[in-house]
Amino acid sequence: MAHELEIAANGQAAFVSARVSAWHRLGTVTDDCMTAEDVMAKAFLGGWKVRKIHVQGVETTADGITIIEAPDRRMTVRTNIFTGQTEYLGIVGTDYTTVQNEEAAEVLNRLVDEAGAHFETAGSLRNGRMVFITMKLPTAMQIAGVDNMDLYLCATTSHDGTSALRVDASPIRVVCANTQRAAISHSKGHYVFRHTSNVRTQISQAREAMGLMWRYLDGFQTEAEKMLNATLTMGEFEKVVADLWPLADNATDQTKNNHKKRASTLRYLIRDADTQAAIKGTRWAGYQAITEYLDHYAPAKDATLRANRAVSAPVAELKTRAFDLLSV
Repeated sequence: MAHELEIAANGQAAFVSARVSAWHRLGTVTDDCMTAEDVMAKAFLGGWKVRKIHVQGVETTADGITIIEAPDRRMTVRTNIFTGQTEYLGIVGTDYTTVQNEEAAEVLNRLVDEAGAHFETAGSLRNGRMVFITMKLPTAMQIAGVDNMDLYLCATTSHDGTSALRVDASPIRVVCANTQRAAISHSKGHYVFRHTSNVRTQISQAREAMGLMWRYLDGFQTEAEKMLNATLTMGEFEKVVADLWPLADNATDQTKNNHKKRASTLRYLIRDADTQAAIKGTRWAGYQAITEYLDHYAPAKDATLRANRAVSAPVAELKTRAFDLLSV
């Protein structure tokens, strides 16, 4: 899996985290909580001036060069904040409305009026084609009075036309900071701002949709508590692991060896790791062991590859499947 976290022109990762280092140990780590202005500056997200320009095709033949207009398409570009050069981002339709990174941060600011909420992380992916910004809410979720989960709003948007500005509600476990992506793909825990209209005019609609997010989180908590109250044998856990990582009959010796190492690490995480001490022997512990493995133990060639895990589709899908397999 190729890494997606952008490396800026100054050699630093376009990523910032408040107070504690992320699992990948890249980017900037702040000593204090952050404002919207902080995340824009420290993650190198501010001042991009994302805009649309006309698209032309160039055909070269023996008769010379022909310029071909594309009247129904536009190119999105940004200004590189280090070099000042204009950089390509994507091809979109004429009705596409650009959303600046500052606007994405402002959306979170406007949605949340609770005291104590602050920006937690932000970063650029795929050379600026996508960005993410997360805000930590002051109120935590507690699963059956045993397992603490911090609550976050995560804004993601693309600048290449592949996705709209989207805000997700997401819980993250305090004890080992596993990124929880369970069932997000088929939940009501999100709101989408279309790029074909002004996002600022949709804030009131989004505030109404926030109710759906909190209901999603309530549903997540209910399902998690069911899992916490249901026992899980080692045999059942190993069956779930086998479903997630099937081993083909014609697998190579290297693949078999990797499969064996993964199984050993997962057995340690569910049976002996301190992170599962309070929830040991439950289906919830099984899910947490799998997410902990994916975020912290799964092999990676370098730190940049590890940085991509929390937002990569394959890992998110594995976590969703694990949640579904372990749900009661």
